Amino acid sequence: MNHGHELLHQPIPGLIRKLAVPTSVGYFFNTMFNVVDTFYGGRVSTEALAALSLSFPVFFLIIAIGAGISTGATALIGHELGAGNPDRARHLAAQTISFGIVHGVLVAVIGFLAAPRLFQLLGAGGTVLPLALQYMDTIFTGSIFFLVNYVLNSILNATGDSRSFRNFLVVGFFLNMLFDPWFLYGGLGVPALGLSGIAWATILVQAMGNLYLAARVKQSGMLEGFRWRELVPHRHAYSQLARQGFPSSLNMMTVASGIFLITWFVGRFGSEAVAAYGIGSRIEQIALLPVMGMNVATLALVAQNSGARQLERVVQTIKTALRAGVALMGAGTVVVFLAARPLLGFFSEDPKVVEIGVGYLRIEAFVFVAYVILYTCVAVLQGLKRPGFALMIGLMRQIVLPLPVFYLLAVLLGFGLAGIWWGILLVTWGAACVTVLYVLRLATNLSLVDTSQEKDARRSPCA
Repeated sequence: MNHGHELLHQPIPGLIRKLAVPTSVGYFFNTMFNVVDTFYGGRVSTEALAALSLSFPVFFLIIAIGAGISTGATALIGHELGAGNPDRARHLAAQTISFGIVHGVLVAVIGFLAAPRLFQLLGAGGTVLPLALQYMDTIFTGSIFFLVNYVLNSILNATGDSRSFRNFLVVGFFLNMLFDPWFLYGGLGVPALGLSGIAWATILVQAMGNLYLAARVKQSGMLEGFRWRELVPHRHAYSQLARQGFPSSLNMMTVASGIFLITWFVGRFGSEAVAAYGIGSRIEQIALLPVMGMNVATLALVAQNSGARQLERVVQTIKTALRAGVALMGAGTVVVFLAARPLLGFFSEDPKVVEIGVGYLRIEAFVFVAYVILYTCVAVLQGLKRPGFALMIGLMRQIVLPLPVFYLLAVLLGFGLAGIWWGILLVTWGAACVTVLYVLRLATNLSLVDTSQEKDARRSPCA
């Protein structure tokens, strides 16, 4: 059985690289997966492309629930593995799969009922509304496959395996390039499915991912001796998963709320401003991909080593991850600031859109380091099974503070769009400073506890 004991013994810097690089590569291909969907949606019609764009915030609800359950499960299973409790870890793994299946069904039912109202709130109407519903109803049909992939990956991450999910995302990207036009236009016995064909292609890829990731989990030993009755919900396990997973899910939902809020303020300055913000956000997401890998590495290492009470390694993980992330995003700041104009020009030929986007990126580039501090600290808190503080910071950063700050800078002080960009910088850096101070205080306390334990061990007659 391989339960990732290397996370407890091998050097921290090497482990961070080993876990982070495959994850970052996987996220890149996942981003490209969505680009392929957008490309083929545009081939259907402008209305279909608009329907896909409007579907993203609704789709994000599935992502938020899946990612929240995943981070919570990784922390819990990692703790049990680190503490030397493989049977408890295996029990939690089975319950995590059950938890994912139950929530996949719930998401589907609620999605079918709520989607029409959600799209109306987002302003969908005319021919766009039925297209958006056609796409998302299909996605909701397969929501269980999305959730199961998230929970299977959480089990693998807890054991130190980030390569399997990368392999799935890379292969999934190429499969999607094949399935999208096939299901969209039909052929080889498949009727032309239109926009819903793009959704069915996504579901097929996710279902294939279930089979592959389940096989990898079984090979890891985490499903050794598995019996189907182990999927029957246990109150204690479900309670643990809910306490750890739901705050993380809500934290991700604040991100969606923050995007809505920024888009609403930017929309006051015209469609070119919205287009520029959208392009700038995509460039920003690509620049931050290495940080996504760092998050998974930090979460897994902190979870296992804190479970094993190897507090010195927890502190070392925090410091190493922060140093590496700041160095990476420092370089990213320089590149994006200097290359802002050609990067925008690659996505748009509209000079007004490019000019607005350049203004956004040249301010936003200086927020990259704040993002890496925030994301790393949130991963640390999740690994220590303390997700509540991260949720509070998310609410403040995404909803509570932006409203008055954007209004003050953009409207009252008359800075316009620049006021929104500077508002993002101020709010994000403020949240990053508060969070890192909190986490560094935790690290100091952990160091003191570790030192105290060493002294007690030396004084013990059995030492």
